[in-house]
Amino acid sequence: MSPFTLFYYILSVVLYVLALPLLISLSFKSKYRQSIPSRFFLFNNPRFEKDKGVWFHICSLGEARALKPIIELLKDKEIKITTVTHTGQAEAKKYDAEVRYLPYEMFLPFWMKKQKILVVLEAEFWYMLFTVAASRGTKVVLLNARISEKSAKKYLQLSWFYQRMLENVEMIYAQSEADKNRFLALGAKNIEVIGNIKLAGEIKHTKEYEKPECEVIVAGSTHPGEEESVLKSFIEYKKQMSDAKLIIVPRHPERFRDVWQLMSDYADKNSLSISRFTENADFETDLVLIDAMGELNNIYAISDIAILGGAFRDDVGGHNPLEPAHFGCKIITGKHFFHQKELFKYVHHVQYVEVDEIHKALMASRDLPPSMVEETINLEPIVNKILEN
Repeated sequence: MSPFTLFYYILSVVLYVLALPLLISLSFKSKYRQSIPSRFFLFNNPRFEKDKGVWFHICSLGEARALKPIIELLKDKEIKITTVTHTGQAEAKKYDAEVRYLPYEMFLPFWMKKQKILVVLEAEFWYMLFTVAASRGTKVVLLNARISEKSAKKYLQLSWFYQRMLENVEMIYAQSEADKNRFLALGAKNIEVIGNIKLAGEIKHTKEYEKPECEVIVAGSTHPGEEESVLKSFIEYKKQMSDAKLIIVPRHPERFRDVWQLMSDYADKNSLSISRFTENADFETDLVLIDAMGELNNIYAISDIAILGGAFRDDVGGHNPLEPAHFGCKIITGKHFFHQKELFKYVHHVQYVEVDEIHKALMASRDLPPSMVEETINLEPIVNKILEN
């Protein structure tokens, strides 16, 4: 272990001890009830049973879904997956794989087993993960790698640190030329631009719902503050389109109760009917809250307009536009889509607006064609390259 790695490890232990009260407190919250005990206390999170497999590390739901076409090409391989969030964990468990939470860095030297290869998706950069894997003889590859324009300055300020980390990476498959140049600026080598692997994913709905005989607007993957802006805009829009309906699908399930209260307040003030999906799934009311997971694509399939959340705030970075575009929705989103910039390059007929311009965009959508995707990606040659010894 190098002096720097030893220093980093000791620092991780100190930070762990200092954070213990907070970690214990957060463990009682529903959002973290599984992930924090598993990651920070190794509760129900044993080492992988076997070594010499193909290990994927992802963060959350979107990356877990992006793995599907890759895993289908690896049917004869021993697959392992680690995640950070509980939504990513739930999605990863749908695959024929050993699934774990990634432990906090302090535990990795004792927890990790040598695997044939570690494939890390997007921007999951952990110093001890890369360092320990490489020291055990595990090939480390970054796939769908990105550094957003917003984050680039922070990375460059710590370029000395990231250069040390990336020395343990054998190959980087970047989303775009811009991402490649940012990695080069950090001292990385062996970089190839392949586009976004999410373009290879199969997009489908799991249930068939009958579309209401009116215009259906869905606010998908919304975050705090976005629902209220959408509701205000919808109220104004409904004055011109009296039979329009609004369906809201919050990004995180722990917010269902708060969003329901907000929607109820707007319904009462404006004499609108309202329902919860889990209690009434016929979409007959003016406002509908989708208070269940895994329904967003099913809702896109019956919607005319999709207001895509996560981009009306400057701290989220947007969400995947391929899904609403696939179902022919007219997409309205914010201007802060920095984490999804590469995907939006492939989606046409999107309105990018400020939060106070949503009503204007809804009015304009009447004269616009549905959004569409014009690009695909073949993952087979990329997977073959990754598996090369």
